[in-house]
Amino acid sequence: MIKRVIELELFDKKWHEFDIDEVFDVIKNSKSYHKKDLQTNKNYKLPYITRTKFNNGLEGFVDDNNNFTKNPENSVVFGAESAVFFYEPFKHITGNKMYYINDNNFNKYVCLFIVSILNHCIKGSGFGYGMGLTSARLKRHKIILPVTDCGIPDYQFMEDYMKKEEKEILSEYSNYIKEKIQEGEWDVSNFHNKKWDEFYITEIFTSIQRGKRLTKKNMITGDIPFISSSGINNGVDSFIGNTENVRIFNDCLTLANSGSVGSTFYHPYTFVASDHVTHLKNPCFNKYVYLFLACVVKRLGVNYNFNREINDERLKNETILLPVNSDGEPDYEFMEEYMRNIEYMQLNKYLAYIESRYGLLD
Repeated sequence: MIKRVIELELFDKKWHEFDIDEVFDVIKNSKSYHKKDLQTNKNYKLPYITRTKFNNGLEGFVDDNNNFTKNPENSVVFGAESAVFFYEPFKHITGNKMYYINDNNFNKYVCLFIVSILNHCIKGSGFGYGMGLTSARLKRHKIILPVTDCGIPDYQFMEDYMKKEEKEILSEYSNYIKEKIQEGEWDVSNFHNKKWDEFYITEIFTSIQRGKRLTKKNMITGDIPFISSSGINNGVDSFIGNTENVRIFNDCLTLANSGSVGSTFYHPYTFVASDHVTHLKNPCFNKYVYLFLACVVKRLGVNYNFNREINDERLKNETILLPVNSDGEPDYEFMEEYMRNIEYMQLNKYLAYIESRYGLLD
């Protein structure tokens, strides 16, 4: 019912086309900082945004004590080659060829509305490598926005609409969490007292195979995740339509051989693997066992770097530590119960956060 009301409000609203440069107060080039000159750390607080299509553009966090020229909070940012718009709620710095949009009417909800509209307006315009989306080129485009009876952008409507969208999504997620929580809590209090033993990778996974090389120019646009050696976004590099001369896997782990070497992710879906990752599969494993093993396998990365990748021969000789049962075999039942318990605790935290911030969403 909520969704129907929102749709009626959205499509019954009067809209008008504007030149982008007549709508926003500021569209500026961002001062660039190169990654090689920065030290990132998860304990730092200042976001560093670069030209990626993923993770809201976040490359990492840098020390806020340095004398950086920061972009303002509540801004919309975009990169020349990625040509994707993101909302940035905090003050931040950026990499090369980055731009930001700011306006006195901007807040979280207005920015989220504007981001959606801009991404729709620019999609299919041909921007990317070879013809980057600059601030000058963006100003020459038009944008369609809901307007008041006076014909000016209706920022209050944008805010109210996005708040309703947020409430609907949070309500659905809250119900999902409650259903998962009802599955119960598992007792794994003996985790630190559990006996562990060493096993070869080849003893744990029945299928170990590297992906196949696929160049950017040979990629076909589609909806199949393409997994490469990225350490973020579950390793998803792009979405493709290639089904021939590629290696397709599903319901398994991938281990990055190079790049973000050691990065390990679980994929419950069908995907295409690049030659920079190795798939690790055992048909007897379920989601929770895979998630446990992903944390353990990831530790292999400490022994490797850009100059020493995890090749096939090295991987065969690698071992991992696993909890064992009374027979000295990997205790997969314990692994499953442990990860279920982690999920249970996290879901409770999410639910408490949602209800404390937004109230009950029944």
